[in-house]
Amino acid sequence: MPLTLASLVQHSALKLTVLAGKDRLDAEVRWVHTSELDDPGPYLEGGELLLTTGLKLEVGDPQAMRGYVRRLTAAKVVGLGFGVGVGHDTVPEALVAAAERAGLPLLEVPRRTPFIAISKTVSAALAAERYKAVTAGFDAQRELTRAALAPDGTAALLTRLAAHLDGWAALYDASGAVVAAAPDWAGRRAARLAGEIDRLREIQGPAGAAVAGPAGSEDRVEIQSLGTGRRPRGYLAVGTEERLDTSARYVVHGAVALLTLSLEQSRALQDAHSRLAAALLRMLLAGEAGHARSVAGALYRSLLDHPVRVLIAEPSDAQRGPEALTRLAERVDSAAARSGDPLLVIHEEARLIVLAAQGATSLAAAADLAEAEDALAAGLSAAVPPEEVPEANRQAEQALAVAVRRGRNLVEHGEVGAGSVVPLLADDAVRAFAEGLLRPLREHDATSRGDLVASLHAWLSHHGQWDAAAADLGVHRHTLRYRMRRVEEILGRSLDDPDVRMELWLALKTQAEAGA
Repeated sequence: MPLTLASLVQHSALKLTVLAGKDRLDAEVRWVHTSELDDPGPYLEGGELLLTTGLKLEVGDPQAMRGYVRRLTAAKVVGLGFGVGVGHDTVPEALVAAAERAGLPLLEVPRRTPFIAISKTVSAALAAERYKAVTAGFDAQRELTRAALAPDGTAALLTRLAAHLDGWAALYDASGAVVAAAPDWAGRRAARLAGEIDRLREIQGPAGAAVAGPAGSEDRVEIQSLGTGRRPRGYLAVGTEERLDTSARYVVHGAVALLTLSLEQSRALQDAHSRLAAALLRMLLAGEAGHARSVAGALYRSLLDHPVRVLIAEPSDAQRGPEALTRLAERVDSAAARSGDPLLVIHEEARLIVLAAQGATSLAAAADLAEAEDALAAGLSAAVPPEEVPEANRQAEQALAVAVRRGRNLVEHGEVGAGSVVPLLADDAVRAFAEGLLRPLREHDATSRGDLVASLHAWLSHHGQWDAAAADLGVHRHTLRYRMRRVEEILGRSLDDPDVRMELWLALKTQAEAGA
């Protein structure tokens, strides 16, 4: 238990008497300080029991005593011990009245109790409390270590940690997703701290934060990054109703050390799995499904027994894209770990290629995550047998190209053949071609009568039917025939040529798409 004023008052050897503030004796004493200054505040940190003999105080002036007590409370002094028998035979009444009015505990220290005796008592109690905290911390660390060695070590460790803290604990992966929590209900509460985790993810190297709990809770939450590298490999969050004391902090530090050790030890295994997955995916992309099956092993063999899909993602923003691609790779790995789906991934500097079974939860999560990243463009193939992964890769590339052209985050291959071909052509080169092809007609319309561009559009849209096109324009068919001859003369092309008609129609549609 922390040392309090009540503990000192109850100490039989000190003979302290309470003169004011009896209802605040449960205040924790963090240290003892002796001062005869009228304003000792600048030399205090808060939480001290201040001792004085009042030699330099204007003890007969009630207003001066109220000011003195006010300065002590402002300095967060927990109590005042007044030594009698040196400068004053009794504690001055003005000081007692001021302390009682301010609610500041005032203790009379008898002549036979030297101030050093109080200091030694406090120091010994604080040392005992620290020793108790350290001992309790070591005991807790032993329990956490035994829990970490259990078959489901992470879950067992979090359970023991939450029990020690009388609160909850949650483990997040590198992407900020909740991996495990204890008790079970804490998972939902931990998930609502995603914003705080994202802020810590922006900090390279070890990082921590103390924050208020999620809305609707009264928790005090502390979050600590895990790992020894520049990029954390996970995060630990603990929530409690009260601020963590020294013993609890030892327990949390022990949990951080154990989780960091576990994550670092698993890094080599995870890296090996990643290299194997990348090698298998490269074999499949090269059309070597047979070789891939021979080396897949139990870890990935089931993946190659079902239709698969390929997702390709690239940065669409030069500044934010690379970081978004790394974030997507981390979250895809996390989704696969949670679902247990086998997943093949190649993460290069400017590209992420993912292969997963059709209908896999991790694949759906990967697509959803890619679609949510504004700085990325991604394409997703149709489902194919493992032997046809090169075709799936080609489909994903085509869908990615469409996503880039259309400014979309994600396009599935099934969308490529749907809708109009015109939006696919709306890049700078096609727009420049359309503008150049139609410019002579637009220049004619700007200076002469005839409205050739609109007439050409009406004629082409009615497949060269003169009467229908003329009716749309509100002119005689002979007028329309004359305009089409002028179009041929100005462009130097024959409208009888289907290729010419096709190019002119695409040029008109391209400019219409561009708002021309």
